[in-house]
Amino acid sequence: MPIAPLMLDLKGTQLQAEERELLKHPYCGGVIFFSRNYEDVGQLEQLVRDIRAATDKPLLIGVDHEGGRVQRFREGFTRLPALGTLYANSESEEQALKAAHNHAWLMAAELRAIDIDFSFAPVLDLDYGVSQVIGDRSFHADAKIVSLMAEAYIAGMHEAGMAATGKHFPGHGAVVADSHLEIPVDDRALEAIGPMDMMPFADLMSKGLDAVMPAHVIYPSVDSQPAGFSNVWLQDILRKQLGFEGVIFSDDLNMEGASFAGNYAERAQAALGAGCDMILLCNNREGVIQVLDQAKIDLNVESCVASMQRLERMQGKAYMNRSALLDTQRWSEINSEISAFV
Repeated sequence: MPIAPLMLDLKGTQLQAEERELLKHPYCGGVIFFSRNYEDVGQLEQLVRDIRAATDKPLLIGVDHEGGRVQRFREGFTRLPALGTLYANSESEEQALKAAHNHAWLMAAELRAIDIDFSFAPVLDLDYGVSQVIGDRSFHADAKIVSLMAEAYIAGMHEAGMAATGKHFPGHGAVVADSHLEIPVDDRALEAIGPMDMMPFADLMSKGLDAVMPAHVIYPSVDSQPAGFSNVWLQDILRKQLGFEGVIFSDDLNMEGASFAGNYAERAQAALGAGCDMILLCNNREGVIQVLDQAKIDLNVESCVASMQRLERMQGKAYMNRSALLDTQRWSEINSEISAFV
């Protein structure tokens, strides 16, 4: 059954009556979790069950659970190190690649064990040492190393039944500004971005990358629109030039980097019109309601039908439950190995 194009957030640790109604709306296709939605494992399992039971249509449940600074669930889950520590703190490339695979498997297995479909991972940005919002969320500064590490990471996610989302296309690491707070501008030419920042995305499209999240960054030498609202970036370059056939998620439409596109209904329409398959709108309930009430989204047009069908690939595959997972020797060994990087 096709999955609708809006992913929204919840206010707390329990599903509210208003939220049950929002989940039933024809435009709603998913939920993204934040730390405020987590109290303990038992509570989170119940919240997931309540979300699934709120409607008879399929809903994607996602979370940002990369490790390091960006890990929404802490107590009761393995404390994951930032991706940037894996290569930096390994004694060999072989050890680093094994750590990337195991980090991803551990992250994905713990989430799939409680029926969360995916984490928005891995970060494919390069660490140029200038972006505080990226920093050690990146595997490395070298595009070739990022590609190798991310390939191993994606394989680990897939092994645990989870689809992978590379972010933030075509690269967020070279700008100082944080797109949560500003509209960053990267003045480099495409000839500079392509062989560097775009390399991991291009490399991984034939190696299991299921989805891409574009950056709320303007690259004026290529287009005047931020990448997530740009037909040039999403259609001409990502789809046609690079041949990507997977899912395109917008970054959060509540971020300042999306503000140029107008009100929330207009932002939703612009992102979907540029080629995003699913739009995220977080931490703004009034904005969500505006999109549901005012956005002109025709779910029956060919492009939207194709998007909804692509989104089905992001559903998590069956995996063992939490108690079975924690009883395995593999979980115990990898937990110890990965925890040593923290």
